[in-house]
Amino acid sequence: MAIDLGTANTLVYVKGKGILLNEPSVVAITEIKGKNHVLAVGEEAKTMLGKTPGNIRAIRPMADGVIADFDVAEEMIKHFIKKVNNSILSPQVVVCVPSGATAVERRAIQESAEAAGARRVFLIEEPMAAAIGANLPVGEPAGNMIVDIGGGTTEVAVISLGGIVVAKSIRVAGDEMDTAIIQWFRNEHKLEVGPSTAESIKKSVGSAMRVKTEMIAVKGRDLVSGIPKTIEVSSDEIRQALKDPINAIVEAVKRALERTPPELSSDILDQGIIMTGGGSMLKGIDQLIREQTSVPVNIAEDPLLSVVRGTGKVLEDVKKYESVLI
Repeated sequence: MAIDLGTANTLVYVKGKGILLNEPSVVAITEIKGKNHVLAVGEEAKTMLGKTPGNIRAIRPMADGVIADFDVAEEMIKHFIKKVNNSILSPQVVVCVPSGATAVERRAIQESAEAAGARRVFLIEEPMAAAIGANLPVGEPAGNMIVDIGGGTTEVAVISLGGIVVAKSIRVAGDEMDTAIIQWFRNEHKLEVGPSTAESIKKSVGSAMRVKTEMIAVKGRDLVSGIPKTIEVSSDEIRQALKDPINAIVEAVKRALERTPPELSSDILDQGIIMTGGGSMLKGIDQLIREQTSVPVNIAEDPLLSVVRGTGKVLEDVKKYESVLI
């Protein structure tokens, strides 16, 4: 099976069956007699974020694309493997890792999958999986540029002849955008909003460039009086709040283009930049990158599923893609 172990969502692809699981990377645990017990995983656990009593904790074991809490991550992987796998006792697993993950972080992901019951664990770098999933000709002697904006990391890579020629991985992505929105409301409106509220604001009216102005009602807790309050804000304000993380992403794309060999640069100019990941669905982000780099930009057909689809393709034909596996 192939696992896209994301900061926001975990997706599982089973050989011959396709994508069987797509759930939030969240685990709810409770402590009984000094031992942690898993209450809920995935969708059910996400609904508990920010709403739990003292004895229950809703945890996101992934941060910035890598494991932040080893034990909880192991439980989560175990749960997801069990959920989709009834027949294979100890499956062979391919897991995605950010291209900027350290050797220690890669080892942690490998060990978690092994502890969760995998017989053999292969790793594949996220931008490579995203490129394969977006149907780019990664094995050809031509430059293909991929920008994958996930929950914890943004991966920018130039791929040619089945290898990554230039890679830039930054820990600024969807989560950082949510944090920027939370911070903006604190500073500008003295209003405390939770991560789930910030995420839904980003999805509904968030944008990288000016689009038509919309108004949205936001509910939160007044930081001065401490009581709940509703305020009206415009989409222009939210765009202002998202400015810093979006600029960091655009800057990463520019840096990668600067380091690209000239022959591959001309290919990228012809083919354009392909964007994948949930963050690429933010309104106007493709247009902004196009304006800032003067390079055509296209969003992959199903950006949320590109990475897991690519990993699944590798799983279906390990011989063909042997060189991309770690």
